[in-house]
Amino acid sequence: MADQTTSMQDVSVQAPALPFDLKKMLILLVGMATFLAIYFSPPWSVAIDPTGKEFVLSQEGKAAIGLFLMAGIWWVFEVIPIGVTAIAIGVFQALFAIRPAKEAFRDFMDPSVMFIFGSMVVGLAFTKSGLTKRLAYKMLTVAGERTNMILLGTMIVTAALAHLMAHTAAAATMFPILLAIYALYGEGDKPSNFGKSLFIGMAYSAGAASTITFLGSARAPAAAGMYKEFTGSDIAFFDLPLYMAVIGWGMVFLIWVYLITFLKPEKKEITGLKEKVAKLSATLGPMTGREKIVLACVAGVVLLMAAQSFIPALKGIDRSALILSSTLLFFILGVLNVNDLEEIPWNIILLFSGAMSIGFCLWKTGAAQWLAVEWLGLLQGAHWWVFVMGFAAFVLVMTNFIMNVAAIAISLPVSLVIAQYLGVAPEVIMYASLVTAGMPFVLLIGAAPNAIAYDSRQFTTGEFFRHGLAMSLILLAVLGLAIVTIWPLLGMPILVE
Repeated sequence: MADQTTSMQDVSVQAPALPFDLKKMLILLVGMATFLAIYFSPPWSVAIDPTGKEFVLSQEGKAAIGLFLMAGIWWVFEVIPIGVTAIAIGVFQALFAIRPAKEAFRDFMDPSVMFIFGSMVVGLAFTKSGLTKRLAYKMLTVAGERTNMILLGTMIVTAALAHLMAHTAAAATMFPILLAIYALYGEGDKPSNFGKSLFIGMAYSAGAASTITFLGSARAPAAAGMYKEFTGSDIAFFDLPLYMAVIGWGMVFLIWVYLITFLKPEKKEITGLKEKVAKLSATLGPMTGREKIVLACVAGVVLLMAAQSFIPALKGIDRSALILSSTLLFFILGVLNVNDLEEIPWNIILLFSGAMSIGFCLWKTGAAQWLAVEWLGLLQGAHWWVFVMGFAAFVLVMTNFIMNVAAIAISLPVSLVIAQYLGVAPEVIMYASLVTAGMPFVLLIGAAPNAIAYDSRQFTTGEFFRHGLAMSLILLAVLGLAIVTIWPLLGMPILVE
């Protein structure tokens, strides 16, 4: 009996202690304290827009702002898994009566979330069929052995794809290709500067290029619709690339310069890469039937999405349904099976589910509109350039937390009203909003490509935040320069009499 007692004591002594990170626990409590402080604070002041309309911030709206800040703190410092923070967003809305649970959690299955899911399935199909390696090897054959050129090559291909398809789909397509390229770098799964550059560069370039055409995202068609409603003028299909291409592609190359400077690859070149790639390519053989099926399915979906801009009958079909049709075909035709669903990064899916929920929470409680009126109201008496840049900065901040379409929707109407008093042309307001709404470089929830890149485990949320702040400042500088130099030269009216 004594021996048994001793044995039991030994087992209890040897049992591993529960992991406890004091720093993370303190940050978690800071986030929660921020929420509670705002939730129980006295009523906030009424916001008044230039027309005299009052925006009263309700208790629910105030709580939504507190939850918004708490989630941001938890996401930046990754105190718990990012997907779990997303779940907390729904839980807090229900527990503190910010919104009914049915509404808060219904947003977790919003069509935008399903679009991200479908995009990731496309990437998975590329990998399972073998297309990933084939495309990666072809890309490396062109880029050569220098790591800087490999990085630039992957960013250019990502940007080109984001002209033709949604930037989420472009990132999901490139992600497995980048994994295959990084496997040849010789560092295994270990994080490295080259790995960070490869995946952060993919996320940033997808966002930058998605601003150039109406096919790259939903934000441009939505903004054009709002613009027409307020001004009566159309934004033509080729007007967008005329003004946005120089900024979008300029940012792609500036991002590359930044990455090779501040995340300089450990190796200047991958010695013997050409020979290795040639041997690996030879082992693949001719393109298989599965690869052809995947290419055909994806090409069909992309063509249908592109056709929506020209064929009125297709405009009513949600893009989520289109991309999920490829998911159905992959399973029907045997490219994927049920076991492959285990490889979907559900942590990332949950992240965007929570982002949609907090975005709709801010919108439906009136908190987002109150924030827009308060911020833009401060700029009413400013110089026109300061007003435009202040507006663009507001959209940039908001789009890092909520849907970029929502960020534009809450700020564009107010800014167009104020612009009339300052003599600013509405075109400048619209295009400036599209520039910053398309490049949320700071937080993972700002854009799906950011979260997809994070799944590589090459960088932390803190590293992404730090580099994103620097790139955001560069973006604002580029936009500020374009407003007074490039856009006027291209014929955009800046001021009105």
